Amino acid sequence: MTTERWNVIVDTRMCVRTGLCAAAAPEHFELDENGQGHARSATLPASEEVLEVAESCPIEAIGIRGADTGERVFPPPGS
Repeated sequence: MTTERWNVIVDTRMCVRTGLCAAAAPEHFELDENGQGHARSATLPASEEVLEVAESCPIEAIGIRGADTGERVFPPPGS
């Protein structure tokens, strides 16, 4: 991982409310009153756990970028 912190955004237009993100990493993700997932903070520590949650989202509604660089971490560039 090239950065220590990531900007994590859940695209609410894409989120289908499975709740997988909040169930897999409740310290980093939660559900709002409509059942949509979102990061508990716009900036999270870079970790395999956060990356795995983004990768497990069935529709790739979770985007991750390096907080310092803006470099896209997930989904990978070109996908």
